[in-house]
Amino acid sequence: MRLTSDAFPGGDKIPQEFTCEGDDRSPPLKWSGAPKETKSFVLLCEDPDAPRGVFRHWACYDIPAYHTELVEGAGRPEGFEDFRHGINDFDELGYNGPCPPHGHGVHHYHFRLLALDCAELPIRTHPTCKEVEVEARKHLLAETELVGIFHR
Repeated sequence: MRLTSDAFPGGDKIPQEFTCEGDDRSPPLKWSGAPKETKSFVLLCEDPDAPRGVFRHWACYDIPAYHTELVEGAGRPEGFEDFRHGINDFDELGYNGPCPPHGHGVHHYHFRLLALDCAELPIRTHPTCKEVEVEARKHLLAETELVGIFHR
């Protein structure tokens, strides 16, 4: 599988509008090459460079297998989506972008796409991002990632 964004190439800086210093909206993401057995996707965004360990910015799950992208801003739950969002480490539902401490250096943001063998995760309503990942790994068919960087 392959995960890309029209907003930034892998390894490059995430534009400000997708961070806490901008509009804090999720970037557009596209994917291809999922296994034909895929029944759903999970999209995760994490910062392993956070001072206290991995900081989870987003978990989007139960994304139907016919999806091949999430449009810009899809990380803000509107209520009409055909997928669900987890509670991030900001204690909010949906996406909150990069927001590392000032002067902490470059942080790497891992957008990871997981292809699953189930259409819906057997998980409670409004799970944490970590709970989404733990349950998703039990159904994993394939995984890919896109890494962007940001610092303040």
